Amino acid sequence: MEKVKISKDGASIDFIQSETLANPKKFRSSVEVESFYRFVHENDIRRESLEIIERIIAGRKAAKAAAKSAAKGRRTSDS
Repeated sequence: MEKVKISKDGASIDFIQSETLANPKKFRSSVEVESFYRFVHENDIRRESLEIIERIIAGRKAAKAAAKSAAKGRRTSDS
């Protein structure tokens, strides 16, 4: 059974979900994560994958910081 499907034009990647995660601690042992690691390794795209993950993390940190500063601004204006 194929766990990773790539579109014919290579524009999209689909991971077949086989189990749900009841506990976030089991994230690394997830079938989807294992499939992703295998896909990255087999296609030798480690550097590209790292760049994508770093961009996602930076975007999430920026959004979190913006939300935090917006909440802080609302608290000071409410006083």
